[in-house]
Amino acid sequence: MATLDNANPLVFGKSKVRHVLPEEEDDNVSDEIDSREVFDLLKNLNDPEHPLTLEELNVIQHAHVEVNDAENFVNVYFTPTIPHCSMATLIGLSIRVRLLRALPSRFKVQVMIQEGTHTSEQAINKQLGDKERVTAALENTHLLEVVNQCLNIKEDN
Repeated sequence: MATLDNANPLVFGKSKVRHVLPEEEDDNVSDEIDSREVFDLLKNLNDPEHPLTLEELNVIQHAHVEVNDAENFVNVYFTPTIPHCSMATLIGLSIRVRLLRALPSRFKVQVMIQEGTHTSEQAINKQLGDKERVTAALENTHLLEVVNQCLNIKEDN
């Protein structure tokens, strides 16, 4: 059995379930996509090493999601659980894929490691920001399978 990078991660609480208002479900009403909506798309992604969500591990935080609906951009900064996390690229790729699949195509999505939280943050950020590398990675069927396992959303109880 492979050893885990972080065998005993800190586990944090989950945010409260946000109740969706009737006007938010009305397709006839135009409403902007905001940071909470993007955070809600990401918070229940599975961690590739642990049976926990990215929110429970504090990898994803609402405070580190930036959205500008008018200018069509979304920036997400994530924090690996340890500075040498070997899964950081996979986590970033999973976040990016989730947003590309869920958001309107008009959005420019940028996923980056929170500054100062990983020993290879510049190299990983460069990989995650390169569309050709991301596309090539997703053509690898094994890697795509692992990403899809991370995207298998755990619903709030």
